[in-house]
Amino acid sequence: MVATSATRFRSDTADFLTMLRHLASVGGFTLLSRLSGFASGIVMADVLGAGRLADAFFVAFRIPNHFRAIFAEGAFNAAYIPSYSRLKAQDGPAAAKHFSSQIFTLLLVSQVVLLALAWAFMPQVIGLLAPGYDSDPEKFQLAQTMTRITFPYLACIVLVTLHSATLNANQHFAAAAFAPVLLNLSMMACLATSFLFPDAGIAASVGVVASGFLQLGFVMVAARRAGVLDGLAWPRWGADIRRFFLTLGPAIIGSAGGQIATFADTIIASTLADGGQSSVNFADRLYQLPIGVIGIAAGTVLLPEMSRRLALGDAIGAARAQNRTLSITLALSAPFCVLFLAVPDLVMQTAFMRGRFTLADAGHAADVLWAYGFGLLAMVSLRAAVASFQARGDLRTPMFISLFAVAVNVALKIMLVQPYGAPGLAMATAVGVWINLGLLLALSSRAGFFRPDGHLVKMLAVVGNAAIWLVVLTLLADQPIASLAVQFGSWANLCHLALLGTLGTLVYFGLLGLQMRLLGLPLPLLDRSAKRD
Repeated sequence: MVATSATRFRSDTADFLTMLRHLASVGGFTLLSRLSGFASGIVMADVLGAGRLADAFFVAFRIPNHFRAIFAEGAFNAAYIPSYSRLKAQDGPAAAKHFSSQIFTLLLVSQVVLLALAWAFMPQVIGLLAPGYDSDPEKFQLAQTMTRITFPYLACIVLVTLHSATLNANQHFAAAAFAPVLLNLSMMACLATSFLFPDAGIAASVGVVASGFLQLGFVMVAARRAGVLDGLAWPRWGADIRRFFLTLGPAIIGSAGGQIATFADTIIASTLADGGQSSVNFADRLYQLPIGVIGIAAGTVLLPEMSRRLALGDAIGAARAQNRTLSITLALSAPFCVLFLAVPDLVMQTAFMRGRFTLADAGHAADVLWAYGFGLLAMVSLRAAVASFQARGDLRTPMFISLFAVAVNVALKIMLVQPYGAPGLAMATAVGVWINLGLLLALSSRAGFFRPDGHLVKMLAVVGNAAIWLVVLTLLADQPIASLAVQFGSWANLCHLALLGTLGTLVYFGLLGLQMRLLGLPLPLLDRSAKRD
């Protein structure tokens, strides 16, 4: 009995360590991407500020990003990776590569057509997605000009997504995770040389489209080195392509659900006073940091892993991988949640308050960040939860769940925007994502897909307890640390946040590790037995 328990513990630790290693690979490069994005945001705040020019650029940037999220990252990955993994496991790498090449050809043609239509009807696109700009002809013209520049970015990133998905399905995660860094570097380079452009908004827009070509070239080189580069192949309406499109349709609708909510943010925020759109976007930059580093990284690793295990008939292994991913995700995300809810003003002032970004701008954006904080834990868990269905090829269930959640979300946005402004939009987003996550977990549990084990239940208790003590510490230590940091003059905010963050990190992870050891949960970085398993 003791031997069996020890074996189970070593196996559990080995699984935990493997998942953590993959997450570290994706999360590490994603962290680099988000930190470079944070640096890019600082440069934008300094150069663009939070007024009319920034509002117009953020619309120009968000429009191709909305389409990318609908047709590429969300929907495409959900339909493509399980199909590719199944073909590779059952028919071999050659069949999988021929399948991916056919999809590449179809995507290339579709993006050329979409780009031509967008350029032709750009005034109508801006009028639909930023109706509030109709009353400000200058802002409308700025948004239209910038969006014409940025829209080719969509075509590049859709193809980047295909090559990245193929790399991920073959257990190559680093290149795809690093590629977004090029977006931020390109934007910062163009903003730094904005004196060469008509204005800083045009400079930032050129940086966006240039990064699309850089990212595409980068992942194509990586795919070629891995021997999985997709080429052109005449599409044939065979069983595999037909199955892919049958799953892609519900995936697009399901992915569009979340993007409809984001579209609603863009549309409604365009009706706010100058700076409203920018407040949402600057808060979103910080909100997306843990989502990208932890939540998206977890989903990126988990979906191909669950798809592979299920293709081999290992449903128990797939469920265990999902539980371990959720454990890691929640443990790493909780400190960010506390930070956004307890000291959002400090976070926003430290991050962006310089140049044309004023104290008042920081205060408005901090209110939005605080509202976003209520939905953070749900948002980072969403990718891991939806994998229960996606890995099994069931995209209809998450589609209906997403559409219901977004209906509630949009209704709340309309109700809350007048009394609360931009923070009302963020609070509606938080409510919508909790509804989405709750329904996903409930229905996947009912279907027997999601099986929370003892490890996950214990981790929830451990993380909750450590987070409570982190809240107490933050509230008690904030003022004394602020009084100490004020001595550093212009560096006061940075020193304040650094000291508070360092103390909080030590306390939170110290309590986390102590509780895990007391409960017998695996500590993979300390337990050497996993290496022998």
